[in-house]
Amino acid sequence: MIKTFSAGNVVFGDGGLVLVAGPCVLEDKKMALEIACRVAEICARLGVPYVFKASFDKANRTSIHSFRGPGIETGLEWLAEVKDKAGCPVLTDIHLPEQAEKAAEVVDILQIPAFLCRQTDLVVAAASTGKIVNIKKGQFLAPSDMGQAVSKCLEAGNDKVILCERGNSFGYGQLVVDMRSLAIMRSLGYPVMFDATHSVQMPGAQGTTSGGDRRFVPVLARAAAASGIDALFLETHPDPDSAKSDGPNMVSLDSLEPLLERVLAVHRAASVTGREN
Repeated sequence: MIKTFSAGNVVFGDGGLVLVAGPCVLEDKKMALEIACRVAEICARLGVPYVFKASFDKANRTSIHSFRGPGIETGLEWLAEVKDKAGCPVLTDIHLPEQAEKAAEVVDILQIPAFLCRQTDLVVAAASTGKIVNIKKGQFLAPSDMGQAVSKCLEAGNDKVILCERGNSFGYGQLVVDMRSLAIMRSLGYPVMFDATHSVQMPGAQGTTSGGDRRFVPVLARAAAASGIDALFLETHPDPDSAKSDGPNMVSLDSLEPLLERVLAVHRAASVTGREN
């Protein structure tokens, strides 16, 4: 039995597919609003629950000179406006325990970055806010290891946990997705999210920045939908090639709707097959 819970009017774990989408990092308020409102319109047409995502600070950039975002104060102000004007819940990641309580005043879902999923103080701080916690599985972990991350949240009194797959390290500068991990993590009893854009990332492949290959985002997204997921995570941008973070693996806003239509078709077919079996 999968745990179900809500972020505003968006329900996780009820058998439907939630879209979590937005830019990698908040570049400016106008763009954040443009992306959120446009994706919200697409999701309304397709009948897909939508959560906007963006980072106020990318603390784990490859280079010290890389763009990190507007910071927590300004970033949360922008996210609050997005939430109000686009009418959707919002998700953002935190990197330090002291950021949890402040971010929780605005956002609906706190995300633990993959590299930090074993940081006990960070996970406990996020869970202690009572908000939904999305924990990305580290590129170095087996899916069954995520049971310990769940336990940390439960010890903090919070069972609203999402587990997110984003690929495993495969040599240098490459990631590979083992679709079995989605079923293994879901067997822990919590909703599972698939991060289709970070799964095609090539960490550090461009020297001072990470590379990626967005051509394979639709392939992996459809495969994950067939495997059984509760949410799909996609980073999107009006012009990915000019994005200030993770451009090579982000999908363009113009390609989002047809991509989502195909993923939904697979997800619905898999759901019907599952009920019949």
